[in-house]
Amino acid sequence: MANRNLKEAKAAKNDEFYTQYHDIEAEMNAYLEYNPNVFRGKTILLPCDDPEWSNFTRFFVAKFEELGIKKLISTSFAQESKNYKSDWQPTLFESEDPRFSTEKTAICGKIFTLTGDTNKNGRIDIDDLEWDYLEGTGDFRSPEVTALRNEADIIITNPPFSLFREFLAWIVEGNKQFAIIGNMNAITYKEVFPLIKENKMWLGATIHSGDRQFKIPPEYPIPAAGWRIDEFGNKYIRVKGVRWFTNLEHGRRHQPLTLMTMEDNLRYNKKMKDKEAYDHYDNYDAIEVPYTDATPSDYEGVMGVPISFLDKYCPEQFEILGIDRYIEDNPIPGKRFTINKKEVYARIIISHI
Repeated sequence: MANRNLKEAKAAKNDEFYTQYHDIEAEMNAYLEYNPNVFRGKTILLPCDDPEWSNFTRFFVAKFEELGIKKLISTSFAQESKNYKSDWQPTLFESEDPRFSTEKTAICGKIFTLTGDTNKNGRIDIDDLEWDYLEGTGDFRSPEVTALRNEADIIITNPPFSLFREFLAWIVEGNKQFAIIGNMNAITYKEVFPLIKENKMWLGATIHSGDRQFKIPPEYPIPAAGWRIDEFGNKYIRVKGVRWFTNLEHGRRHQPLTLMTMEDNLRYNKKMKDKEAYDHYDNYDAIEVPYTDATPSDYEGVMGVPISFLDKYCPEQFEILGIDRYIEDNPIPGKRFTINKKEVYARIIISHI
């Protein structure tokens, strides 16, 4: 049901999901655990992030001084350019400012910047954000937001899932460090997978299974399942298959998997119950490994594993050879592998190093 919520949102382009604070904090802490200075002296860009709604902005404002951030930039999208319509109200940042314009608030995006204790009250907090209207809507593809990308060192956000490919390409074009949230099926996109294969991008440290709750705008229709409303009237939906995609290092991805031999997997691994041998694909010379923890430690040939294998992938332990549809020696390019003529969903092709 949670996956259906995501598909319906993407189809309607209603995919403005607000990430919860603790999910952001846990992931950023993993990068800081590996490198305590990862954000020090850096300019961080948070596109798609209005401070009144975005926990990304709230997190980095709260940690600005502690992490030694040089500059924080957040941008938001113009209200009337969003796919859903609402009875919106101007933020406190705007309504209490002499620059406030009803017309601009409707059609222009906004930029929020933080460089220090601007109000000189002895602490750095959300009140130190300085804001202005953008010339355009705040679309990340616009020249003015692209200029902000070029200024930044690191880009962190939860982009609209329907624009994930474009957003990732935009980041890569700028040659930036990043941590963004997306659906794990993006791994299978031919524009995305090469970055993983070439070790230019990997999955984050903290979201590896189950589903995640995202706050949604109050005007969004409530789906048939996988939703809740909290005591303050805020709406949340549950989405499965969410992952962080990043090129920021975290030590957890260098921890090798503990594996059993092929014989021991067939004998002791409950997930391989009733199997006398590993299946072999009909149309490709590799064995099928249906579960990551069933990867045999002693098999010297080529193996196909689920895309969830990347949650535990250690680049010092395995080599990624390709993905089923697009691997060079696929006898029918674009087609998935089959077992007993039955198609198997997306498989990453690996071998031991």
